[in-house]
Parts: sequence; structure tokens; C-alpha cells
Amino acid sequence: MLKIQNLSVYYGDREVLKNIGLEVKSGEVVALIGPNGAGKSTLIRAVSGVIPIRRGQIRVNGTDLTTLAPIQRARHISVVPQAVSLPPAFTVWETVLLGRTPYLNFLGQTSSRDEELTRRSLEQVDVLHLAESRMNEISGGEQQRVLLARALAQDTPILIMDEPTAHLDLRHQLDLLKLISKQAREKNLTVMIALHDLNLASLFADRIAIIEGGQLCMAGSPKETLTTEILRSVYKVPVHVIQHPESHVPLILPGLGD
Repeated sequence: MLKIQNLSVYYGDREVLKNIGLEVKSGEVVALIGPNGAGKSTLIRAVSGVIPIRRGQIRVNGTDLTTLAPIQRARHISVVPQAVSLPPAFTVWETVLLGRTPYLNFLGQTSSRDEELTRRSLEQVDVLHLAESRMNEISGGEQQRVLLARALAQDTPILIMDEPTAHLDLRHQLDLLKLISKQAREKNLTVMIALHDLNLASLFADRIAIIEGGQLCMAGSPKETLTTEILRSVYKVPVHVIQHPESHVPLILPGLGD
């Protein structure tokens, strides 16, 4: 379980996250939604330790992550960032194997388990055939799947993702989110994922957390949170919410306005 308590983050003197409190249970996928600049990516960076927090606690199964060294934190939580500069000369295999760094011995040697988890992670995201390709030789969408494979190879109880579908086509968006949902159930993973696509969030998240102006407005099931009134208030645009014909979750359609 991931438990965020009274979390506040500042950029200089400006408070950008204000007393965020959110729990994500084991086996659960929680989607962070909200307008651009609302604080979704900042929350992910704060939880992952990339930026410091001013107040609050971040606990994983009772352990306060803010007290841990980076190498220890990396055994509890893995992150798929929104955008990252990947070493162009690294192969896909080498990049995913980096996910095993927190577990290497003092000589930096890899084990058969490290190799097996790397191979399995590449297979799960359908990029094993690219294992020997250089990172600068593959597409942006393929790079995004490699980043997910690296996080899966890290083999942590918590998986945090920032817009992982941004560079993927429709098929790979669906495949990736189906995989994440399956991993959460089968491995009892705790997953927190920032998404701009409200319909993908509705289809694949167990709960939705709405961030606006650096604050958590509300959290609940897709049916509780993705209503016409709430979305119009948060996004300041007309929307229409209907029922998805297969899953019966909310399906959001943008209105044309005046």
C-alpha cells in the first residue's frame, strides 16, 4: 500500500502541492487526472523522490520513504517518467537491465535472476525483438514501452507512471494499460498513474483522483468522479458523459460549446 499524508511541495516560495492525502491499496490502479499544471507530475516526482517535500509523509507498507537512501527507495518504488533522456548508445537490453541496479552486488555483477527478469519484462511489453537495438534506433512509442519494461524489471511493490501512453498508438495504449491492470491484479502491485485521457482512466482505473490547483479535490470510482458536473467544473469546458457500451463505465465526449 502507498499512503501519502499531508504532502506539501514548494518551488521556491510557491506552494505547488497543498496537503495531499491519498491511499492506493495493493492490487489497485489509481489514475491521477486534472488540467495541465494541476500538480499531477509534481506529485509523481515528489513520491518518487526526484524533488524534495516540505511537509508530510510517503509510506509504503508502513515504511516512510522520505527516510530512505535512493538505493533503498528504489527497492520499494519504480517509476515510468513522462519524458527522459535515454543513453542513445545503450541497447534496449542494457536499458531494461538498469532496472536491476538496486539489487546488484558491490561489484555490480548481474545474476541469472536479473537476466530472467529483464527478459520477462521485455516479453511482457512486446519489445524483446528489439533487445539488441540501440535506444536511438527505435521510435518514441517503443522507447516508452522500454521504460515500462525497465520499471517491471525493478520488481517493486509500487509502480508510479507519468503519462505512459503519451507516445503510443491506440493499440499499444490499450495493450499497455491492459498489461498494467493485469500486473496489478496478479502481482498485487500498487499502481498510481497520471493520465490526460479521461476515457482510458475510466476504462482501466479502479479509482480516480482529481488534482486541481495543487490540491486533491476528490477521489472515488470512475462513476463517482467522472460526472458531467465535476468535469465541467474542473476542466472549464462543456462535456457530455454517457455509458460505455461494453464496460458500462463513464465515456466522456467533449462538447462544442458556443
